Amino acid sequence: MEQGLSGWRTAMYAELAAPLGQVLGDRTAKEFATLRIETVGDLLRFIPRRYLSGTELTDLGTLVEGEHVAVIAKVARISRFEGRNSPGRRETRPGRLEVLLSDGNGRLTATFFGKAHLLGWWERQLGEGVAGVFIGKVGSFRDQLQMSHPVFAMLDAGGRIVATSEEKERIAALATGGLVGMYPATAKLPTWKVAECARLALSALSAVEDPLPDWLRESAGVLRLADAFAAVHHPLSLAEAARGADRLRFDEALATQLTMAYRRADAASHTAKPRSALPDGLLTAFDARLPFQLTEGQTEVSAAILDDLALARPMQRLLQGEVGSGKTVVALRAMLAVVDAGGQAALLAPTEVLAHQHFQTIKALLGDLGGGRMLGTPDVATDVVLLTGSLPAGTKRSALLRAASGEAGIVIGTHALLADRVQFADLGLIVVDEQHRFGVEQRAVLADKASSRPHVLVLTATPIPRSVAMTIFGDLDVSTLAELPAGRADVSTVVVDAASRPAWVDRAWGRVREEVATGRQVFVVCPRIGGRGDGGEGKGVVELAEELRSGPLADVRLGVLHGQLPSDTKDQVMADFAAGDLDVLVATTVIEVGVDVPNASMMVVWDADRFGISQLHQLRGRIGRGGHPGVCLLISSVPAGEPARDRLDAVASTRDGFLLAELDLEQRREGDVLGASQAGSRSSLRLLRVLEHADLIAQARELAATCVARDPGMTTPGFADAVRATELLASGDWLERN
Repeated sequence: MEQGLSGWRTAMYAELAAPLGQVLGDRTAKEFATLRIETVGDLLRFIPRRYLSGTELTDLGTLVEGEHVAVIAKVARISRFEGRNSPGRRETRPGRLEVLLSDGNGRLTATFFGKAHLLGWWERQLGEGVAGVFIGKVGSFRDQLQMSHPVFAMLDAGGRIVATSEEKERIAALATGGLVGMYPATAKLPTWKVAECARLALSALSAVEDPLPDWLRESAGVLRLADAFAAVHHPLSLAEAARGADRLRFDEALATQLTMAYRRADAASHTAKPRSALPDGLLTAFDARLPFQLTEGQTEVSAAILDDLALARPMQRLLQGEVGSGKTVVALRAMLAVVDAGGQAALLAPTEVLAHQHFQTIKALLGDLGGGRMLGTPDVATDVVLLTGSLPAGTKRSALLRAASGEAGIVIGTHALLADRVQFADLGLIVVDEQHRFGVEQRAVLADKASSRPHVLVLTATPIPRSVAMTIFGDLDVSTLAELPAGRADVSTVVVDAASRPAWVDRAWGRVREEVATGRQVFVVCPRIGGRGDGGEGKGVVELAEELRSGPLADVRLGVLHGQLPSDTKDQVMADFAAGDLDVLVATTVIEVGVDVPNASMMVVWDADRFGISQLHQLRGRIGRGGHPGVCLLISSVPAGEPARDRLDAVASTRDGFLLAELDLEQRREGDVLGASQAGSRSSLRLLRVLEHADLIAQARELAATCVARDPGMTTPGFADAVRATELLASGDWLERN
């Protein structure tokens, strides 16, 4: 694969990668940098949001306050207000000209301020009943949309702009070139200037060779790249513009899928030790002792994983599952198979709370099968150790020795597993929980501790829409657990309106007392540690806990858990809650994943509107894990009809995590979903929307596989450059899954 990452090897890609300053000058290039446009290719892929005919009136009802727009509208009325003398001042206050613009239905006011001679000049330029192009930022005054001092040019009877300056000549070119492209704009980059710069960038392209081979373009049914750029920036019809945009979206989809396909091929070229369970070994003994029956989904996914482990190539599999679907049991069975085959398994967790929870859960599931080579344990038993940064020195030293000697078949830990002194005798399987919380280098460090390429199993409790999985986990085989194990209780969710119905909040705390009285336990979750004391607008964990202790929950055993507590304190609080020594736990999202307290049957989420859909679904998954029906109360002061309230209503309406994941994706920026926070400020996807264009992504995935089959060495320059561009944009971070 390194051969394909050596540099830009097609003339067109080299020109597209050129800094924008080479074409437009440094000053203009700096203005485009605020839009994350830094190269010629960035600008040519920055396409209009919509198109207008040069004589077609803009639908003023579509305008949004705060946008920089260009509108074509008729002057319905001009009202002039002369300036007045100010008491004690010699100068006259500026007057104003209010120009009412109309599309026949909607209205927009354009306002100009100035002295009398300027008002007169503007009035002569405008003229009632005449249409013109008006460019500026949409604001509001007295709840009415308006534009202050828009740049404008009027149309003559034939729909042509009367050009009286260079600026108006550019507007004329914009409005009379077939279709008018409405580009996203800023104050320094109005839409007509973006269009002019795109024209200059397009004219600067000298290379005509398309970076993609003919057979691929024909299979995809897309235009040549140069033709696509011309089609989106200077279209003669909407259909032509759409075809141009289709090519650019295909390029984005193909680039990510090519990257993934070559990575899959690279992984398949490596060898790994086959790790098959013994007929009468540890896995068999574990299965025989399970106090419950695996679901059909768990059985099928486990079989696929065990088949992968038995091969001489490294497994690369993502296991996603609904909250409480039993991913831990499936992952443990894979680890036991590796131990059976003489290897070791490492489970990497993002937090100490979650690492401790995994350790306790796995020890409980194994019983004496996890007791190591102690007197009285079964012959097939293995040792399970925990390694975190806060362990006492003696405990940590013992865990390190047992991992290095191979005595510990299963090693569970946090980032502490990545330390240089952590060694393994024969690391055969890496299980990464909540993969998105780890960076590239951290994952690579753990893999390098294996003497041969280890198998990798990635777990996520966040349901992932298929289109997203293809995009960001495209180099992994994906398995899904959607079925909940038998015995899981139903959880009802209710939105509590704290603003209009404050009595409901009092009733919520009364409901908590009732739950505790039946012997159950309750989570209370806050979005922050401190409230007003640390700059927050509402109550945090500390503040709310104090209020509850001195008020509605004074008679219950209440604990507090958040990330700023000392590690030993956090461990003790969580242990007390798990043991039933605490009735109510007021916590931040440290309990979001992995925490398993079957007796917890109720959750109250304070300021619930401050959480996203997927996060609320994850939090809710902490209750109803035993046989007791659960209830989740989402307390919020956001009124009905607001987007934040719509999120809460969506969570209350369903427990289908995959449906909620799609809703979540619809409401969030694409870069957030793709992990742009890890990969830097730039997202690889400018035009592609993973939900809207799922079919295109699937088509690109199939074609990418064909590309790799026809060119396994990545000798096609366009393929190499597409992969190179994708990795540069994303910094390789969200693409790295090993």
